[in-house]
Parts: sequence; C-alpha cells; structure tokens
Amino acid sequence: MAQPGGHSRDPAAYNPMKPLPFLIFSSRWLQLPLYLGLIIAQCVYVFLFLKELWHLVTHAFDFSEQQIMLVVLGLIDVVMISNLLIMVIVGGYETFVSRLRLEGHPDQPEWLSHVNASILKIKLAMAIIGISSIHLLRTFIEAGNIGGLGRTTNYTESGVLLQTLIHVVFILSAIGIAWVDRMTAAPGKGH
Repeated sequence: MAQPGGHSRDPAAYNPMKPLPFLIFSSRWLQLPLYLGLIIAQCVYVFLFLKELWHLVTHAFDFSEQQIMLVVLGLIDVVMISNLLIMVIVGGYETFVSRLRLEGHPDQPEWLSHVNASILKIKLAMAIIGISSIHLLRTFIEAGNIGGLGRTTNYTESGVLLQTLIHVVFILSAIGIAWVDRMTAAPGKGH
C-alpha cells in the first residue's frame, strides 16, 4: 500500500540493506532488554503498592488522618511512577525499537497513535512534574512538624526549600522542552 509521498509500508518492498547500515539499524534491538527490565521494575512497583495498601488497611483504625493521608499520597506516587514506566516502555519501544501494530485495538492508548520522540519527552516531563508534586505535597504535610514539641519529622527547613526549588526547576525544564519543541516543529504542523 502506497503512503503519501510515494513511500510503501510493505516490508517486502524495501531494498536489502548493506551490512553496515543493517548492523546499525538492527542495533535498536539492544534496547529490548532495557524495556524488559522496566517491566520487571513495574512488577516491583505493583508489589510495593499492594504492600502499602495492606499496611493502610490493617492500620486504618490506628493511624491518624495525617498518617492515612501520607500513605494514600504514597500510593498515588507509586501509581504515577507506574504510569511513567508504562509511557517509557510502550512509547519508547514504539518510537525507538519497533511498531507494536495496535491500530484498531480497543485498548490502544490514545496518545500512542501520534507518539514521537518530542511528544514522548513532553509527556515524560509532565509525568515527572506530577510525581514531584506528590512528593512536595507529602513534604509540606510533614513539614508542619518542623520545630513542633514532641513531633518529629525527617525534614528540615532547608530541605523543604531545596525540594521546592527542584520542583520549580522541573517545571521550568518542561516549559523549556515544550518551547524548543514548538520552535523546531515544522510550520503548519499541529501537535
């Protein structure tokens, strides 16, 4: 089947590659063990989520509202990191290794149909900002214990300030990535 511009999507229509270009192009498959490793990391996060959920359920009557909120924020954090892993695994494999051929599959993620390296970078930056936001919210909740009598916290005022600055740097980095992507996009090409 011919594509716009006269290119064919039929693999049999491609000319055989010379050995060096073939080797270079085939080297993309070296990333496969990396993506499989991330799937194993995803399994570890599922285990961590279930462990924390069990901890929450078994201590629901013992925990204060603040402790419950911190555990729930920890669960949300695990889910957001898991979502980030899925974006990297699926989007990275599709972009850099091989097509998944999910066209028409009812569970195909909406964003996957138009994913490329630029879009993947922006989505990853936004996910990192979301994860950083959850960490910062947990820090702010626990920061109320700084200097309190009889209450302990692992945070210091300078630690809270540094974490806030790091979060702002993440936001500025995401804005910078989006701005550079917009400037380098072809005129008239929408995202």
